[in-house]
Amino acid sequence: MFWHILWWFIIGLIAGGLARMFVRGKHRLGIMGTAVLGIIGSFVGGFLGFLLFNVDSNDGAVQPAGIFGSVVGAMIILWLWGKLDSSRSPARRRR
Repeated sequence: MFWHILWWFIIGLIAGGLARMFVRGKHRLGIMGTAVLGIIGSFVGGFLGFLLFNVDSNDGAVQPAGIFGSVVGAMIILWLWGKLDSSRSPARRRR
């Protein structure tokens, strides 16, 4: 069990770090936030892969994707988070 959690953390850290490199902007995430971003991105990438390719190995459940799908999913989440964060900040609103 410990090794599975450690493996998820390492893959999430790699995927989240790559996503942060590719998406512009100031990202206020630490190591844990980057790893969580990558882990959630893995599930988003797996779900998008299922929707696009209709290949399912878990009977319709959301499944973790490969590293490419994880990075793409993390990039989508990071981009959406940046859009939500900039719309909430009054200093960044356009008048």
